[in-house]
Amino acid sequence: MSRLEAAGLALLHRMDPERAHGMALTALRLGLVPLPAPVASDRLRTTVAGLTLPNPLGLAAGFDKNATALRPLARAGFGFLEVGAATPRPQSGNPRPRLFRLAQDRAVINRFGFNNDGADAIAARLASRPSGAVIGLNLGANKDSADRAADYAAVLRRCAPHADFVTVNVSSPNTERLRDLQGPAALRDLLARVMDARAALARPLPVFLKIAPDLDRSGLEALAEVAQAARIDALIATNTTLARDGLHGPHAGESGGMSGAPLFERATRVLAQLSQLTQGRLPLIGVGGVDSAETAYAKIRAGASAVQLYTALSYRGLSLVPEILRGLDALLARDGFACVAQAIGTGRDTWL
Repeated sequence: MSRLEAAGLALLHRMDPERAHGMALTALRLGLVPLPAPVASDRLRTTVAGLTLPNPLGLAAGFDKNATALRPLARAGFGFLEVGAATPRPQSGNPRPRLFRLAQDRAVINRFGFNNDGADAIAARLASRPSGAVIGLNLGANKDSADRAADYAAVLRRCAPHADFVTVNVSSPNTERLRDLQGPAALRDLLARVMDARAALARPLPVFLKIAPDLDRSGLEALAEVAQAARIDALIATNTTLARDGLHGPHAGESGGMSGAPLFERATRVLAQLSQLTQGRLPLIGVGGVDSAETAYAKIRAGASAVQLYTALSYRGLSLVPEILRGLDALLARDGFACVAQAIGTGRDTWL
């Protein structure tokens, strides 16, 4: 991390977290944030659900909810980006304050509630997206919707022409009863309607499903069965957690979803279980606590074809991206893997 980046992060950490995040996005858009040089390696090139990626490290949804900083983020070295979540209509989300730093734990708690500018505005920004980048959109439902499954299909239809993949997000803990959609019957209906909407597109695209880290084994078994029957293209494991094990500091008891380093073990165990349940039939993307080459590599060895991060950027900045990629390349070489695909699942049993 450069002195300039360290000074910028120190300044942002003196502010309210949500205001600081908004200022960071503005600085990105204005070209005030130094972007790291990309890391190129044949070992890091990979393919997920038919998408060719220069490397397996993606930016998770939520960092750029409204797709306002696509151009600088596309030059920051990520293998792919995910923006959103987008809902059919704009909504303000939950009351503030709703974002809390847990610096001692390298974690964050948020209860945003799908605040976003709405599908029309986000689709317009995606329409002018930079070429060459792999960009996906996280789909959500309006809080007051009478038919949330219809919301997901509506956002898909509106935004799909400008995205490379979409993610069905039924695992955010911050919209009341949203996680109920992970139940087998509700999920089956939701995915059927989303996949029907995809089938009607002029250019079908991969559909991913993002799940919670708080499901037990039977819940994971049921979810995996439904996802495979629906022919989902990949699973993202996982979203934020409601657990608060071992947290410290004055904000540890705040309601909402917790992300960051303390989520790593819980999310990676879920990932490994899904890898065992799906037996390679469904690509997995590992999220939750990725903050180093070692944690990214552990996700891949637990069964992930690619990984995503978000929270670690708020503590380490964008220079973390090339740091992880250089380290991951070295770890793959150390263990004799010629590519990411060869390492997938090779350490799964240690997490079961």
